[in-house]
Amino acid sequence: MENICIEAVNLYKSFKGRKVVDNLSFRIPKGTVFGLLGHNGAGKSTTIDMILGIKKPDDGEAKVFGMDVRKNRKECFERIGVQLQSSSYQGSIKVKEACEERATLYKEAYDYKDLLKQFGLSKLENSLVNKLSGGEKQRLSVALTLIGKPEVIFLDELTTGLDVASRRKVWKNLIDLKKKGLTIFLTTHYMEEAEKLCDFILLIKEGKEVARGSVSELIKNSPYDNLEEAYLWYME
Repeated sequence: MENICIEAVNLYKSFKGRKVVDNLSFRIPKGTVFGLLGHNGAGKSTTIDMILGIKKPDDGEAKVFGMDVRKNRKECFERIGVQLQSSSYQGSIKVKEACEERATLYKEAYDYKDLLKQFGLSKLENSLVNKLSGGEKQRLSVALTLIGKPEVIFLDELTTGLDVASRRKVWKNLIDLKKKGLTIFLTTHYMEEAEKLCDFILLIKEGKEVARGSVSELIKNSPYDNLEEAYLWYME
């Protein structure tokens, strides 16, 4: 039987009468990379917020490790790493200070120096976060997400705005994490990123499921031979 890490059952959320997430259901086995894809405003971030207990579903339920995060915050918090679009840091904080501050939130944490080395940031330990390049900030964001030794991480449009070289460096880091068995919940607008990283993809439009499957399955079930064209076809 699959070891399910994340499960959503008929998740529903509306704002001012507009359906934002419309009866989404999915199960994510431990150690896989799950991609939730859709246009801006499709309901991706709201879905993550409901899974993490940041927003309460109007209907349906979501569980992580078999638990409702809203009711088991402390226990779940120790096992989940989160990087959201709204992630930000104090302007004058140093890289090492950001790491030390994050580490204090957990009973057990990685040595941040090891993580900085893993993400190619060792030489920037004493640099101000607001002086880092976009790619360096994103790699730091993932490192901070990992400090608490999570079993699953949520990455919401992590590489948006990065140049190609920086994006590929972040991909390499994520591929290494995938090989180590970490469960990754990913949203992205880059089809090459999804193709490179995801074991399974769920496509949503206006909060509703459009299609699901592996990259090869989604392509096979479309008239096209690449994920980007297939994605646009599904979203018509």
